[in-house]
Amino acid sequence: MIMPEQIDRWRTVAREHAHLEFKEAKNGFGIDKLFEYCVAIANEGGGHLVLGVADRHPRPVVGSSAFDNLEKATRQVHDKVGFHIEMEAVEHPQGRVVVVLVPGRPKGTAYELDGRYLMRSGEALVSMSEDRLRAIFDEGKPDWLEESTRSGMTAQEVIDSLDTQSFFELLEEPFPTTSNAILERLIRERLVIPRHDRFDLLRLGGLTLARRLADFPELRRKAPRVIVYNSASKVSTRLDQIANDGYAVGFRNLVRLVMSQLPQNEVVQDATRLQMKLAPESAVREVVANALIHQDFLIGGTSVMIEVYSDRVEVSNPGTPIVEVNRFIDGYQSRNERLADLMRRMRVCEEKGSGIDKVVHAAEVFQLPAPQFREEHRRTSVVLAGPKQFEDMDRDDRIRACYQHAGLRRVANDFMTNQTLRDRFKLPDSKSATVSQVIAATLEAGLIKADSSVGTSLRLRRYLPYWA
Repeated sequence: MIMPEQIDRWRTVAREHAHLEFKEAKNGFGIDKLFEYCVAIANEGGGHLVLGVADRHPRPVVGSSAFDNLEKATRQVHDKVGFHIEMEAVEHPQGRVVVVLVPGRPKGTAYELDGRYLMRSGEALVSMSEDRLRAIFDEGKPDWLEESTRSGMTAQEVIDSLDTQSFFELLEEPFPTTSNAILERLIRERLVIPRHDRFDLLRLGGLTLARRLADFPELRRKAPRVIVYNSASKVSTRLDQIANDGYAVGFRNLVRLVMSQLPQNEVVQDATRLQMKLAPESAVREVVANALIHQDFLIGGTSVMIEVYSDRVEVSNPGTPIVEVNRFIDGYQSRNERLADLMRRMRVCEEKGSGIDKVVHAAEVFQLPAPQFREEHRRTSVVLAGPKQFEDMDRDDRIRACYQHAGLRRVANDFMTNQTLRDRFKLPDSKSATVSQVIAATLEAGLIKADSSVGTSLRLRRYLPYWA
């Protein structure tokens, strides 16, 4: 039984999310619309649809006259969409609230309504994208990385095709003195599978350790590509190069290549003018590693792209993110768990989810605009821009920096204040009012919230990201 107190707890969340949706529905809610929302919520893992509560802060209870016969509505949903929901009317002091509990879809299955596989996108319901549907239907199938890229290899062919020297160096293990010992270690790592007197090389082994990805036709298109432009647009290209080494054994060289192509920028630190690369190596390293590890290998004909412009670096990978882009700073879920684990142990990345924290921290230390994390058509991209003074940042730059600063403070078990945000922007105390305007705009955007535990005192006011 849902109590009014639970309704009030739900009302305090900063934003609706995949498992919680509010609708005023004051004068009713169409049964066809209920069908649509049940399908969309189920496809996103299940959750609650709350009718009779405004969907914008402060989310007052307005009461709803929807579905006076809940048993009938429940039966209609089952007959139409093929799964059972639960509905409950809650008598809140401010009015009647109808709560619809929608179960999540079974693994490997997506629900459809009249031929449309629905999901939510902001305030709207939309049809699922092709790659999202494919990812759902592929659940439970063999991992692409765990399948063979070449079968029937001799022991010597395996060793010749892989940079085994770098493999042991990156794992900080002594290099074996015999071919059998090398193969035994690769087998123990489940990168090579023995088949009688021959061997199968798994895609994971080839992708991470290959001397030349081009030697493996199905891995060749997964090689990262570095493109350098002469300006802030794609009009003129100066370099277009494929990084042909395996991801792990070639990662250092890939980062060196990118850093060597970054333009120099003049920054001022402690009243001293310094020449620095457009983006710090620590940030470039983490962003490139994340793109390699979290790409969707089932999307063909595309690869990780590292594009260097005169004013920014854009790193993108195939596949839409499995963590909401605004939650990159605190959330972590690996699309390719074995790849992430191996790259972590070979000191290419950190699997604990702190990589994006480092990117945001580097942007603050070097007084860069906050990085942009974007979900695009079948791709995820990160934009690292060159140094920019506070006065030159637009409204979106400032709001994004404010939100990320609050998130960074939160994951460090701390809070954002006017003072800490001034420090982030390298602004004096006299700019307190200006920073307050940035905080107000970020509050309005729903990306941060005031910490209610310290009351309304202006002197004690502090802020949290919306998800805290």
